[in-house]
Amino acid sequence: MSSNGQSEGRRARLAAQRKKLPDGPGVYLFRDEKGKVIYVGKAISIRKRVSSHFSNPVTRGAVEMTDVIDSVEFVLVSSETEALLAEQGFIKQYRPRFNIRLRDDKSYPYIAISMDEDYPRVYFTRERHRRSRLYFGPYSNAKRVRSTLDTLGKVFMIRSCTGPEPGRRSGSPCLDFHIKRCGAPCVGYVTKEEYREGIDGVVRFLSGRYRDIELELEQRMKDAAAVQEYEQAAVEHNRLRAVRSLLERQRVSKESVGTLDCVAIAVEGTDANAQVFQIRDGVLSDRQSFYLENLTESPIGEVAREFVLQYYAGAIAIPPQIVVQGGFEDAEATAGALSERRGSKVEVRLAERGDKRRLLDLAERNAQLALDQEKLKSERKRQQRVEALDGLQDALGLDVLPLRIECFDISTLMGTHTVASMVVFEGGAPKKSDYRRFTIRGNTEGVPDDFAAMEEVLSRRLKQWEAQQDLSPHDPNRNESFATLPNVVVIDGGPGQLAAGLRALDGWRERGVAIVSLAKRIEEVFTPGVREPIRLAHDTPELQLLQRVRDEAHRFAISHHRIRRDGAMLTSALDSLPGVGPARKRVLLKHFGSPEAVLSASREDLEAVPGLPGKTAREVFTFLHRTSG
Repeated sequence: MSSNGQSEGRRARLAAQRKKLPDGPGVYLFRDEKGKVIYVGKAISIRKRVSSHFSNPVTRGAVEMTDVIDSVEFVLVSSETEALLAEQGFIKQYRPRFNIRLRDDKSYPYIAISMDEDYPRVYFTRERHRRSRLYFGPYSNAKRVRSTLDTLGKVFMIRSCTGPEPGRRSGSPCLDFHIKRCGAPCVGYVTKEEYREGIDGVVRFLSGRYRDIELELEQRMKDAAAVQEYEQAAVEHNRLRAVRSLLERQRVSKESVGTLDCVAIAVEGTDANAQVFQIRDGVLSDRQSFYLENLTESPIGEVAREFVLQYYAGAIAIPPQIVVQGGFEDAEATAGALSERRGSKVEVRLAERGDKRRLLDLAERNAQLALDQEKLKSERKRQQRVEALDGLQDALGLDVLPLRIECFDISTLMGTHTVASMVVFEGGAPKKSDYRRFTIRGNTEGVPDDFAAMEEVLSRRLKQWEAQQDLSPHDPNRNESFATLPNVVVIDGGPGQLAAGLRALDGWRERGVAIVSLAKRIEEVFTPGVREPIRLAHDTPELQLLQRVRDEAHRFAISHHRIRRDGAMLTSALDSLPGVGPARKRVLLKHFGSPEAVLSASREDLEAVPGLPGKTAREVFTFLHRTSG
């Protein structure tokens, strides 16, 4: 069937599905032809909302989305609040590319407290998966998180040592104790209950209960002075001064403003920025800045709603009031969904006057400024890439701009586990989805031959490209990385590696692909048929681009080599286990999944392996235990 026929069939099928959609509240999901969810939406009337996507796609992103929708699914719910919660659940599950998304949202930092330990640690983390631990965040600035941790250590004297148990092997307190940064629970200078009081203070501080902390420190200072413990009173005074100094620097409004978040959005095309000003007891406790992907170019109100729901789905604490801009969609339903999460009432409201209006204006200005700066930075990077590509075209005498560059590197150690890497730069930037790794098949063990290895991997690259030319663009077996012809191939090495590459890629040279090599010693560029290398100045963007490409290929090859080498070492370790031959080694690997898991297994786990006698399991455990000890 022709592409036009397929398109007509898709439209007819979608029209039939849309007619069957209910006229009630719920969530709808758009899927593409591969069944992947590309958009999740909620609506008071599913039928009318879905129809609006097809009848009025006003932006380029909205048009692009409707062009790839292959099917529509829906879930009916009983209320708009329930629809909001279901929508966010599906977005979190499927991460659809046309919904509003926080860029790299997995990498945002948190402050964690290990409440599952006798003497909890307070530490920086980018993961949030342990149910037994308290998390505060997400934060947008790692430097600010580390500064906050430093302040917490000064005020609450929490331990900075790692591990579930406090202390070090020497059994004596570390420097933190002597500079009044830790109470030394490792040697029993503070009880578990006393240490937990400090942790409770950390929780209150991170929850924004600053006034409580301030009053408590003031009272402790007075109590110490009353019983003439002047040294302790001085310590409490210094802590109180540090807290007050921090709060005064960050105080942005009257204490009567209380505790709230101001959320402001700036939108420009497919980019957006969200600013969250966290006000606690009238103090700006933190300012978060998040860059968003807005592929459908949705208006500010819709972006704000989706951001608020996503942000507070990951936040530990939700304030009782959230101040938002005018045009915010579904404020009442959003407040209901957040209230359900918080367990008490949350108000989502506009700010019309006074301190709250001033704070929101400040957040709006910061959002627009952040978006402008990001745009300027992106434009500067784009211009630098263009300059590098122009310079490389001139230096190599190319007929076309080198938009796609492929670089190959060989990695070997003492003649073992020889591997190769292929990295791809498109438009002067890495395209990691097209990176590939190769295990060298030739006989290079014992006597490494980098030239033969390079010739082998480039020959395989050419054959892969030739094989891909017989496949249609819609063939599921098509590999776009191998199917695309590069403009330039960069080989890591000197004239010898270049000669090996030329022997392998003769078919590409006839098609205009430039083959060059980059030698590390003084960064010389060797080209075919020219004795003298090209020497580019070290401050030129074209040489810096070639260096980035070469270094990335080297890094990628080394990482692959390390994985194979470590795997081989672990596998060989199984060969020395008593009573374990090839058959039992296969049984162990099949049961545990990896050599590492076998070596770290408990005796009970080993005894539970089907096909492994109990006596052998005990002997293996004893052997591993004795070896590791």
